[in-house]
Amino acid sequence: MQMNSQVNFSSISANLNSIPVLNGTNFKEWKENILITLGCMDLDLALRVGQPASLTDGSTQDERRYYEKWDRSNRLSLMIIKRGIPESFRGAVSDEVTNAKDFLNEIEKRFVKSDKAEISMLLKDFTSKRYSGKGNIREYIMEMSYIVSRLKTLKIEISEDVLVHIVLNSLPIAFDPFKVSYNCQKEKWSLNELISYCVQEEERMKQNKTESAHLASTSKDKGKKRKKTLIKNEAAKGP
Repeated sequence: MQMNSQVNFSSISANLNSIPVLNGTNFKEWKENILITLGCMDLDLALRVGQPASLTDGSTQDERRYYEKWDRSNRLSLMIIKRGIPESFRGAVSDEVTNAKDFLNEIEKRFVKSDKAEISMLLKDFTSKRYSGKGNIREYIMEMSYIVSRLKTLKIEISEDVLVHIVLNSLPIAFDPFKVSYNCQKEKWSLNELISYCVQEEERMKQNKTESAHLASTSKDKGKKRKKTLIKNEAAKGP
């Protein structure tokens, strides 16, 4: 029994510690962690459904059990939500708000960015982003795709064809022959095809660079050996 209590306490502690402290820039991450934690702890009932009708003398046992479950969910959810908020932020919501869902909504109103501001930021990032040629081109394209998916949730649609062209135009000069090859084709690439071909092209360029470096090194070594041989021959001839 004691072992189970220790395990449960450790599990609860781990869940609570996974929630970051809310600050001015991490509201989305903070809220996601709150919802996941409460869901894993089976305490999210009060966030999913409204408050049930107050109990009366005529309430059934099932109604009483459900109300008690909802009330427990609400109380603990509110405590956990407040735990992840600095005390200076808690004052932004009236103490009269005792419903966990309402409290979370009030916090969201004060921290969530306006749609217009977020759209502007995402579009600026999307159109100005450039691949440096260093790193992982697959990750770069997936980052661009993620921006498009975020814009879609804000009712801004960017087609896959446009995404493919934007990505290609953002690649460095080393990819110019690759881009010319694509523009000469009749067929359009899907996002998955773009990723596959870009990865292959980057691997090919890395391989060529390695081979060129090896060839240059080999030629340099041969030059040094030839120079040493000439010096030895000259020395052997004497004055």
